[in-house]
Amino acid sequence: MTDLRQKIIQSSLLLFEKYGFHGVTVNEIVKNVGTSKGGFYHHFTTKDELLFVIHDTFITYVLKKAIIATKTYQSPTKKLQAIIKDFVKVFDLYKPHISVFYQESIYLKPKYERLVKKKRDQFKEIIKQAVYEGKESGEFREDIPVEITTMAILGMVNWTYKWYQQSGAKSIDEIGDIYVDLILHAVLKNETVASTAYDELLIEKPFFTL
Repeated sequence: MTDLRQKIIQSSLLLFEKYGFHGVTVNEIVKNVGTSKGGFYHHFTTKDELLFVIHDTFITYVLKKAIIATKTYQSPTKKLQAIIKDFVKVFDLYKPHISVFYQESIYLKPKYERLVKKKRDQFKEIIKQAVYEGKESGEFREDIPVEITTMAILGMVNWTYKWYQQSGAKSIDEIGDIYVDLILHAVLKNETVASTAYDELLIEKPFFTL
């Protein structure tokens, strides 16, 4: 990513967050960056594409990390942990992107909405597959519904953007560990959670004491 492209994105994040998508013009973005309209349109065809790129940046991150997790771990339990940990980290790494996207996503053009949905669906399917594999392998409880469990995980973690503060009492890694612990206790068989084998299922030492 070029320096100018990155500067345009960072400038628009600040302006969109403060004034809203329709409250900011391309002229104001380029003035804030210190470039020309030509410089803007060299990197983005429209302001709408810029809003899409803001979303695409963080959904691409979590999707790539989820794909890596599925290739790294055979165990569905460890696979799910890795996916959750990286999913949670995105709210720290891309906090301004996520805030602006949820605030302004209603303004996405249909073609960009379709691209957003495609990647979101891919990410959902990776989590869904991990839950399904956990049931099939006998690591997870047999009675958990795959679809609802998947949506519960997505809903729980996605809501982080509403309350997470980088200056808060818990670091993003500690929050990730808490989510992992809550979710594993929900999906693993009761006898596994109650045994000493639980610690052996963790992919890394938690940042807090479980």
